[in-house]
Amino acid sequence: MSDQPPKNSRLRDAVRTQAEILDVATREFAERGYAGARVDEIAALTRTTKRMIYYYFGGKEQLYIKVLERAYTGIREAEQAVDVTGLDPAEAIRHLAELTFDHHTAHADFIRLVSIENIHRAEHLVKSETLAKAGTPVIDLISGILARGREQGVFRDDTDAVDVHMMISSFAVFPVANQYTFGTLFGRDPLDPERRAHYRRMLGDMVVAYLSARS
Repeated sequence: MSDQPPKNSRLRDAVRTQAEILDVATREFAERGYAGARVDEIAALTRTTKRMIYYYFGGKEQLYIKVLERAYTGIREAEQAVDVTGLDPAEAIRHLAELTFDHHTAHADFIRLVSIENIHRAEHLVKSETLAKAGTPVIDLISGILARGREQGVFRDDTDAVDVHMMISSFAVFPVANQYTFGTLFGRDPLDPERRAHYRRMLGDMVVAYLSARS
């Protein structure tokens, strides 16, 4: 009788190990940046070795790309889960805006990773086939909402889904990306829990007001 653990057990262990590596790598890259993060440190913080990380992911750059893929996939899955059935166009776009705000303020590491990748001018992101079409689902969702709004005469005719997505993302990203500089300069924490509902509602109001304005 073999002393080897069952194949399914080994697979489960491998999946758990890779997930743990990605969790730790996400924190390390978000905290230290791509250049500052060290695979040795990631290995030391997990139940594995540097050699095993290379075996699973291929190297530091591939690990970083996988971290980016998982981070972006998280928000895209949340967006695709949005159910706007039965909502009028204004309610639908407000719902999406508020969900985006909730996600971004709850996932600071995602915002930091995006900021870091912008410093690198998306040189790693462009190497990912997974992320090549990552933006399409949310643009399709917004396009459908805008089309309904135009058909019903409640949204202006010159709206663009990418512009609306940029508007929503800009406000949702700002509190996390600029928390410390904004707080230092203006004495107000944009992530203050007591003002969260206000900012969330403010984002929805801004988007609906823009879409409803006459061109």
